[in-house]
Amino acid sequence: MKFAFVNPNWSFTGSTYFGCPYPHYPLELLFAYDQVRKAGSNALLIDAQVGNLSTTEVAPTIRDFSPDFLVIPTAPSYLFWRCPPPELRIPQEWFRALGGSGVNVAIGPHPSATPGATLRKLQCDVAMRGEPDQTLAQLASKAWGDIAGCCWRDHQGEHISAELGVTDMKALTCLDFENYPVELHSHRHHVFSGKGRGAELEFARGCPWSCTFCNKTLFRNKFRERSVEAVLVEIDRLIARGVDYIYFIDEIFGVGTNVVSLLEGIAERPVKIGFQTRIDLWTEETLDLLGRAHCISMECGIESITEAGREELNKNCRIDTGRIGELLIHARRRIPWVQANLVLAHREADR
Repeated sequence: MKFAFVNPNWSFTGSTYFGCPYPHYPLELLFAYDQVRKAGSNALLIDAQVGNLSTTEVAPTIRDFSPDFLVIPTAPSYLFWRCPPPELRIPQEWFRALGGSGVNVAIGPHPSATPGATLRKLQCDVAMRGEPDQTLAQLASKAWGDIAGCCWRDHQGEHISAELGVTDMKALTCLDFENYPVELHSHRHHVFSGKGRGAELEFARGCPWSCTFCNKTLFRNKFRERSVEAVLVEIDRLIARGVDYIYFIDEIFGVGTNVVSLLEGIAERPVKIGFQTRIDLWTEETLDLLGRAHCISMECGIESITEAGREELNKNCRIDTGRIGELLIHARRRIPWVQANLVLAHREADR
């Protein structure tokens, strides 16, 4: 069987999308590519956004490859599954232009939340709920009804799975990036000065908190870590190809004890890092370690400057406002960019 993975050349004209418009590594496609190859199928990966390619330019390659399965995401990389473009205009255009005699498969936040509507709007054959890293490869070998999160339509109607795909992060092999144009990717996510070549990686997936404003329940929900060794191997491979900045797409970077070992390994390497986190996961000692690990961008979800506001948002913050301020100040002394995000809570809006 042959799988073609295509990241569209995303355009946000007229959209209410508020994520970053620049290209980011389509990690979900890279992981799925490796799983497909591991299962014995052939695979092709095209990132049309980083290559600035149109459907007209991509179509001949897809036609020559003649895939059994054409896979297109409905959001630009795992990083923005939590805040995707609400409309499906771009995947509609790409399925319409590239879809042939094979099976058209949609992945992403839209099929995870509303698989039936996604099947109808995209006129695709399959919509995968949840994380597709491992489940996509199963389309070639298992009955679709036995695949977690697999929804499809046929002459009998729509078949909607109540399950969600959940990836075993320890089973994901190290990405070698031989199938990806690393050198075309220059964007350094959440860095606002200087120059360099950026990349995105993933150490852990999911979040153990349930803040009321966060859209992560239907995918990337359960907290799981990859091995430190696997991530350090990926970092070394990217450094060898000229990458000098890595942004971790983890929902909450810094959960668990293994992150200390990862940071100690990064500290020994010529690479800078960035991520989003909670400030109550850190201490002065671990913030000092972040400084030694060349962290230059730290985005913290504070959400409210009052205990009452954080309680309303179900933050379950483990420290008070004064301690939050102390840690943010200490972080800023070690890290060039420290951002504290706030959300307007009802109690504060009424003041």
